[in-house]
Amino acid sequence: MTQESTTAASETLGFQAEVKQLLHLMIHSLYSNKEIFLRELVSNASDACDKLRFEAIDNPALLEGGGELAIHVSYDKAARTITVSDNGIGLTREDAIANLGTIARSGTREFFSRLTGDQQADAQLIGQFGVGFYASFIVASKVTVLSRRAGAPAGEAVRWESSGDGEFTIAQTEKATRGTDVILTLREGEDDFLSGWRLREILRRYSDHISLPIRMKKEEWDADKGEQVQRDEEETVNQASALWTRAKNEITDEQYREFYKHVSHDFDDPLAWTHNRVEGRSEYTQLLYVPKHAPFDLWDRNGKRGVKLYVKRVFIMDDAEQLLPAYLRFVRGVIDSADLPLNVSREILQESRDVRAIREGSTKRILSLLEDLAENRKDDYATFWSAFGQVLKEGTGEDATNLERIAKLLRFASTHTGTDEQTVSLADYVSRMKEGQDKIYYVTAETFATAANSPHLEVFRKKGVEVLLLTDRVDEWMLSYLREFDGKQLVSVAKGSLDLGGMADEQEKKQQAEVAESVKPLVERLKTALEGRVKDVRVTFRLVDSPACVVADEHDLGQNLQRLLKAAGQQAPESKPILEINPEHALVKRIEAADEASFADWSELLLDQALLAEGAALDDPAAFVKRMNALLLGGQA
Repeated sequence: MTQESTTAASETLGFQAEVKQLLHLMIHSLYSNKEIFLRELVSNASDACDKLRFEAIDNPALLEGGGELAIHVSYDKAARTITVSDNGIGLTREDAIANLGTIARSGTREFFSRLTGDQQADAQLIGQFGVGFYASFIVASKVTVLSRRAGAPAGEAVRWESSGDGEFTIAQTEKATRGTDVILTLREGEDDFLSGWRLREILRRYSDHISLPIRMKKEEWDADKGEQVQRDEEETVNQASALWTRAKNEITDEQYREFYKHVSHDFDDPLAWTHNRVEGRSEYTQLLYVPKHAPFDLWDRNGKRGVKLYVKRVFIMDDAEQLLPAYLRFVRGVIDSADLPLNVSREILQESRDVRAIREGSTKRILSLLEDLAENRKDDYATFWSAFGQVLKEGTGEDATNLERIAKLLRFASTHTGTDEQTVSLADYVSRMKEGQDKIYYVTAETFATAANSPHLEVFRKKGVEVLLLTDRVDEWMLSYLREFDGKQLVSVAKGSLDLGGMADEQEKKQQAEVAESVKPLVERLKTALEGRVKDVRVTFRLVDSPACVVADEHDLGQNLQRLLKAAGQQAPESKPILEINPEHALVKRIEAADEASFADWSELLLDQALLAEGAALDDPAAFVKRMNALLLGGQA
């Protein structure tokens, strides 16, 4: 531990409210996996050294005369402390307050809203959130951080200290060397960690992949004391070589998993990974992972995302989003390029030909990985789809080059399964198409119940034709790009005239034409009564049990898309629905027989019912209720 002395009065500050809650949960929920505190601290120390190496590219003075970047782990039985030290970038006073006293991460509120009070379930959520430094309090009754920012004078170091009880103190201090020391004063009952053997075992298990040397004092057996004693000489306890640079046959699955936890700060194992060295026009190594769970900031447009970029094993940036398209923003991992300049900036990344090659190659690798999951590990693919399916759907509009591959990976709910589980692929659908069917039919709605009970499905159920039930918000956007699959056009059952193609029965068509001719007067009366509210009124034979439905004209926005646009505060083009009536339904026959005095009310009721069945909100619900009550009682509204 570095010697230090306080040179300014300490100041006591309160933790952010979320940190207080998180610390309580950490201490009480992660008791079964206490040893991860060391992995998290070593991972943070490694990141600090990586950041110094990067900043020193433009400012070599930060290295203060050189010195090998390394991490040191030590323990003191008498003081009951464990210390993790690095000679990396270090912290200023402002850094310490921002990074150790608050959680500056989007999704925090959602994270806490999903906690259940069940320790096992909450532990998994905490792991997904990625809490890093706060894991110290699982085993420590007090945590002291001594840190000096690289390039700052020795007298401008900072001392941060907390017992994890809602407050922390911070003071200016002196520190002879740059970097950070994290000193843990262990709780009673945690003496198991005051052992060189135990600490080495944890470091080799969780941190062997760290590319920096992790050093501890050598130990030897003292026969007089009957225990291991530490010597002044140090030894490296990890392999200290970047994991992605090793040959695949030298890396165990456990090492791959632990490296994922290092780069993602996720406590859980990854779902799958791909590790490749690419040579040719661009030379680079990629080690990319697909997580099991979605991070809490997946939908935050301003959130940092992307893989870690290294150039010739020198860390460049944490979130190089240019190396993968936005619809693969869930991917974690490392890309190490041999071609990019060491002082590469985000602006250069956007314009570089080499980056475009890396992006294309990495995208194809991830799609191949997902194809393998979908084909050979169906349960794992279901897990992936549940977490990231909506994000992958964005690829239909963002990546025209790989549209066909993405389309094969999509999964939907459908009338074939009858559940809201999205398990049906487009290939599955095509394999079940009826004789004479030449289109893929779908319906969109806000909820699964609305989609599954849509009146538009009635004729399809009658004929045994499968319909995809699309309820994700991204679906409407996706469908503007995904117009066909395997030569089959995707068609909404709620837009345009119904065309069953070769599935229509000629005799049935003839009968329908005769019925439609017979109710022409009714159609004209409805058009007059509903003028201004509908674009048209026409007879349909898509309905079996319902009296009417509304459809959008072929080139108009559907009802569901109009609702989504309005909910998002966007101006939706005005388009009135088309009312289609079922001439065989008893209610339609009742309306046909209505006198002129009540016909307008019956017409309005018929339209409002059809809109409600679509999940639409009525402009005047009170008038609808009043009209319905009056007609039920046999009078006029």
